[in-house]
Amino acid sequence: MEQAQFLTSQFLLAMPGMGDPRFEQAVIMMAAHDEDGALGIGVGSLLAGMTLRGLLKDLEIDPGEAPDVAIHHGGPVEPGRGFVLHSLDWAGQDSVQIGELCGLSGTLDVLKAIAAGKGPSQFLVALGYAGWEAGQLDEEMTRHGWQAAPASRELLFETGTGERWAESFKAQGIDPALLVGETGAA
Repeated sequence: MEQAQFLTSQFLLAMPGMGDPRFEQAVIMMAAHDEDGALGIGVGSLLAGMTLRGLLKDLEIDPGEAPDVAIHHGGPVEPGRGFVLHSLDWAGQDSVQIGELCGLSGTLDVLKAIAAGKGPSQFLVALGYAGWEAGQLDEEMTRHGWQAAPASRELLFETGTGERWAESFKAQGIDPALLVGETGAA
């Protein structure tokens, strides 16, 4: 599995009041962040009515042993493009490793392996991604739109999608109920 210059095991958490409803309480698993830009996969919300077995059927892949789990809204960029964040016990064609936390695959081989019961032991499937041009994410972070947070296998694979945002703040000792969407002026 290739390991490129990736941001090591970081979530990007949307701050309240950031002003973009597409990212309200967003949790983005960062895959790349360098001088050329940034890319992440949303893991904080699900696509209504879409399941893995349905997606496999749409792709003409026999669902076989694949569980009927929901698909994550990976982000607003290329919403028809699929990605799988997965445990490191599986690697396939063009898989990349994100720190020591997980792998990222965007080819059909991972879906075929999951359907055959030979895929990763833990995984999340998402459609679309979040992307930023060079310097864009850095600038957004200075305006308090995003909070970088350590990611963990537990938060990524074992915490419910609807709880991931709040639990990621709590893991940093921050009570998300006390966060406000406005800053004051002195």
